Amino acid sequence: MIFVLMFGMGATLTWADFARGLKRPKALIIGFLSQFGIMPAVAFTLAKIFQLPDAIALSLILVGCTPGGTTSNLFSYYAKGDVALSISMTTASTLGAVVMMPLLLLVYGSAYGQTKFPLPYGNIVSSLIVMLIPVVIGMYVRKKSHRAAQIGEKIGGWAGSLVILFLLGEFFVRNNQVLKDASFAIFASAILLGVVGFLFGYLTGFFTGLTPKECRTVSLETGIQNTPMTMALIIASFPAAQQREALLLPLLYAVFIVIDSVLVSLLFRLIARRETAAG
Repeated sequence: MIFVLMFGMGATLTWADFARGLKRPKALIIGFLSQFGIMPAVAFTLAKIFQLPDAIALSLILVGCTPGGTTSNLFSYYAKGDVALSISMTTASTLGAVVMMPLLLLVYGSAYGQTKFPLPYGNIVSSLIVMLIPVVIGMYVRKKSHRAAQIGEKIGGWAGSLVILFLLGEFFVRNNQVLKDASFAIFASAILLGVVGFLFGYLTGFFTGLTPKECRTVSLETGIQNTPMTMALIIASFPAAQQREALLLPLLYAVFIVIDSVLVSLLFRLIARRETAAG
């Protein structure tokens, strides 16, 4: 479904869309700094405010330090954001994670006695493949046939809706016990990480002079993290006895970020329509 979704996103784009962003890289740079500047700091602050146990605090920090998730591209599309910028930001943060994650985990993980985590290079490579290959195919189809591209975009839009329903359905079917086990502090941390990321990402774009379309994109890209990468890190790093506890927070984050992203995208879409009507 992700492959079909990203094909649909690619069918809306041309190489000129990416070239335009590279010629004026301000938004891309601000998005990168927001991703690796805001989210780890927010995660660390929430862990301290709610006095989370060490294993859960570390898992929250891991979520904050991971790059942007692929579904941010979908929500940027729904929110009338800049899809080419969103894909560029996801790519840049995923590649940048190779350097940024060890540095950030050294800074923030030291407070909890753990600073070294094995990077999931396989997850990084697979994220890039699943995202970029179908986008390139979609762009090629658009170049050859606008009609075929329009069909691809519609199919991709439906696939995106199925992705959302699948993510929510899978969580509640497989992890309903998680909802019973989690404390208020864990719930609050999982929800607020994404919400505060959305808010700070938008404000960062606004105060640095980005366009409203770019602000919406930076907001969504900042708040939506690559949760599968977090889970891979936890499984590779934590003792077996701690894994269940440590996986609790990213699982909750994964389901609530989908819900919050839907609501924020609808709000942004409404604002974008009013901007269009006013302009």
